Amino acid sequence: MRSAVPKVLHEICGRPMIAWPLQAARDAGAGKVVVVASPGGALDGVLPDDVTVAVQQEPRGTGDAVRAAAAHLKDGGDAPVVVLSADVPLITAQAIRDLVDAHTASGAAATMATMELDDPGSYGRVVRGPDGGVEHVAEAKAAGDATASELEIREVNAGIYAFDGARLADALERIRPDNAQGEYYLPDVLKVLRGDDHGVAAQRIDDPRLVLGINDRVDLAQVRAIAQRRILEEHMRAGVTIVDPLTTLVDADVTIGQDTEIEPGTHLRGATAIGARCRVGPATTFVDMTLGDEVTVRHSYCVESEVRDGASVGPFAYLRPGTVVRERAKIGTFVEVKNSDVGEGAKVPHLSYLGDADVGEATNLGAGTITANYDGFRKHRTTIGRNVHGGVDTSFVAPVEVGDDAWTAAGSVIVNDVPPGALGVARERQRNLEGYDERRKREN
Repeated sequence: MRSAVPKVLHEICGRPMIAWPLQAARDAGAGKVVVVASPGGALDGVLPDDVTVAVQQEPRGTGDAVRAAAAHLKDGGDAPVVVLSADVPLITAQAIRDLVDAHTASGAAATMATMELDDPGSYGRVVRGPDGGVEHVAEAKAAGDATASELEIREVNAGIYAFDGARLADALERIRPDNAQGEYYLPDVLKVLRGDDHGVAAQRIDDPRLVLGINDRVDLAQVRAIAQRRILEEHMRAGVTIVDPLTTLVDADVTIGQDTEIEPGTHLRGATAIGARCRVGPATTFVDMTLGDEVTVRHSYCVESEVRDGASVGPFAYLRPGTVVRERAKIGTFVEVKNSDVGEGAKVPHLSYLGDADVGEATNLGAGTITANYDGFRKHRTTIGRNVHGGVDTSFVAPVEVGDDAWTAAGSVIVNDVPPGALGVARERQRNLEGYDERRKREN
């Protein structure tokens, strides 16, 4: 990957790559999940708490990796052991269930997933015996790994297996690194099982995209595009309108309610949750946002905030973390709100900044309203009551409180509390200097 980031931690639609096969395994009903990791703890804090980690001390191949996990699989009883690759993120729960069902029905010691490719490239070729069972997998990673006739085979190893647990543990101890890389290949287990007269079956996967592997950033982009399309189609089939899927990005953990419309150029990231009958976009970005029902947000950037039922945001608004926009409130054009609570039905129509503020129900703040929340050392809150009428270009210098039904005059800098029902005026009285222009001209 040419990256300081481990390959399996590169992100695909809001999740690290490794999280995708983990989720598929859980959805397929896995009773226990073991992840084989390299030394150094790169996966610390990434994996769920109930996932067991086995460490492969040296990168000596897939067979050695599974052998590192073998001790953690002994308490699995008679349940089959399914082996997945962390860099094959598009595998689905249904494909895993189909593999397990085929394995159980066949009575084989191992069942491998296979696929047919027009250009098999470096994939291992599946060599079948006269009975149709799998004899072995001919690796094709380096010259000499496979014969010329084996390289003609189009059926390839998809890298996913179901094993009888006890037979797998025994066979792992008997494989040898008989290849140019000196690695222990997991498919060599199939040779051992076949040599013991145990059956080895194959379950063909019809859609090769499910087992696309990632080796570089070109592969990553290809897989991400497929995953993104899958996410969008799931939302659309659930009743969400996505006007232009080609320009819309939605992360895997985003939820969207029925009859919501997502306009072009919109990006929905992280754990964003959107209610029903909303309209989001165009050109809007959400990161970990929560929206109620019937919310409208246009041309805006919103992070870690909550917008409740019937409220509207934008165009060109910026909601920063900790903001709550309550029912039917309005955050208008070129308004920035940070760590503030905007009350039910309140309006901040345009060209304003609210930082660390509490704004009451039905209050209307005029254009150019600013809360001066930072004194150079600490941040302070501004409290504005219900049904307040704020004049244009009013600055509230925190900490300050404005009572219910109060007013502020245009151009005021409010540094003292304004009592309920009062008019706060904080500006110099206007003076007109007659003849000022002519006097300047004479002086110059």
